[in-house]
Amino acid sequence: MQQLLNGVVVGSVYALFALGFTLLFGVNHIMNMAHGSVFMWGAFAGLYAVTMLDAPIYVALLIGMLAGGLVSAALDIFAFRPLRRRNAPEFSAIVASIGADLVLLAIAQKVSNTAVMRFPFDAFPVVVYTVFGLRFQLLQLVIIGLVVVMVFGLVWYLYRTTFGQRIRCVAYSEQTSRLLGINPGPVNMQVFMISGALAGMAGVLIGLVFNSVHFAMGEPLLLRAFVIIILGGLGSIPGALIAGLAIGIVQTLAVAYVSSGVAEAVVFVALFVVILVRPTGLFGQSTAAMRIQRA
Repeated sequence: MQQLLNGVVVGSVYALFALGFTLLFGVNHIMNMAHGSVFMWGAFAGLYAVTMLDAPIYVALLIGMLAGGLVSAALDIFAFRPLRRRNAPEFSAIVASIGADLVLLAIAQKVSNTAVMRFPFDAFPVVVYTVFGLRFQLLQLVIIGLVVVMVFGLVWYLYRTTFGQRIRCVAYSEQTSRLLGINPGPVNMQVFMISGALAGMAGVLIGLVFNSVHFAMGEPLLLRAFVIIILGGLGSIPGALIAGLAIGIVQTLAVAYVSSGVAEAVVFVALFVVILVRPTGLFGQSTAAMRIQRA
């Protein structure tokens, strides 16, 4: 049960990271390979807010979200928007995002001197609760609570606000949205900001959980995000949430009871099994079904 709890905490952060990734794909149909670097820059921003500005951790979280949102918006302006204007194929966007990822990694490597940085010991209070033999850390409870709030806030924003209706309209068809008087440019910028903010918060939380921030920390998580969005279904928010939790639990149990060396292998075996049973993922739709809905 203790390992299940640890898996839920780690999986919650995975899901938060993957939510921004799948939101971008669902709206802009972009596999943003620089999303891991956005996550990393959010973690660095939160760390520097604590160590250099002596900011409390909740301010560091907000700064990490802001930094992630701004970096993601900059990617849209300089890498993706010019390609959209020229109706470039999706592969061009993938190549552009890989180039942007390498640039962001190089800058972070230079700034940090490749050092592994850590949050101060008192950055978050170490409080432990014991209930029926289970140890609950205050940090774990805060992480789960934050992820729940962010997920419900995102769903409410997408389905209960005018801005969310515009996002869903652009996700359905940019051409149709223009006919309805919606400018896709600001909507796409908004989606990139939201995606980056979610990644930035996940970066700060992962930095706190493992007390480790370095320039390459986003790359392994990007690989897991691929697994999560394929497992949950491309563009599916509930699928990303459930798959993220499942991956976190499976990985934690594999590390605890098998070996840390085979944890990744167990995750990918689970992915292959699910794809064989349901190729579109848990909540994905087939291309034919999507075409019927659009018709």
